Amino acid sequence: MKVITAVLTLTAALALSSCDKPSNSNTSSPPPATTTSEPPPTATTPATTTPAASSTFEAPVGYTLTPFLSETPVRNFKEAESVLQDNTDYAVVMETDAGRMVLDLYEDDTPTTVNSFVWLARHRYYDGIAFHRVVEGFVVQGGDPNTVSGDPGTWGTGGAGYEFGLEIRQKYKYDDKGVLGMARTQDPDSNGSQFYITLAPTPNLDGQYTIFGKVIEGLDVLDAITRGEPPATPTRMTRVSIVEKAK
Repeated sequence: MKVITAVLTLTAALALSSCDKPSNSNTSSPPPATTTSEPPPTATTPATTTPAASSTFEAPVGYTLTPFLSETPVRNFKEAESVLQDNTDYAVVMETDAGRMVLDLYEDDTPTTVNSFVWLARHRYYDGIAFHRVVEGFVVQGGDPNTVSGDPGTWGTGGAGYEFGLEIRQKYKYDDKGVLGMARTQDPDSNGSQFYITLAPTPNLDGQYTIFGKVIEGLDVLDAITRGEPPATPTRMTRVSIVEKAK
């Protein structure tokens, strides 16, 4: 079984908890900060249906909704087709049980990562998927389709059926709450569908995990997402929409 996470070599001076890495080790995620082991998951009962999203949608000011490519969630692909348009600024509207967030996407600097995320979101891939790993003071992690109907013991191991490599850009740092990154295994070419959003600065992740966006609205929603690894009753994404505007 492959968990999406990575292992960091840290000095004793960091003194971070053993959970401080997003999790895909054959699970996708950033690594715990002081050890290579992770706490065993707690058994929970996953949802078997996709939660209903609000019937109305309001795009952020200046943006328009990018059309969906599927009426229902599609969660298995051989690859992500190219869907990004030139001279277009992309953002994601992430509606959850805990509220709505808007995240800017860095399509110019991390085009492969953003293209994959946009491709999946436009196929409603993320709708109904849970945040399966939420570590206080570290990250909220989601994007595993196993959380829709799979055994909780498999949460953190699933993906979209394809993988791609890192896009590290030195100008981006895990220096704030709300930074959007890609989870992966120890293999740098194992980025897939799982992502995480930081709950605090996490400089130990700099240069090791792709940063491809940041929360620009709804930062407080992160505080309302249920904690746990996995949470007993996880917060779910009800609808993830891509919006765009001309540059």
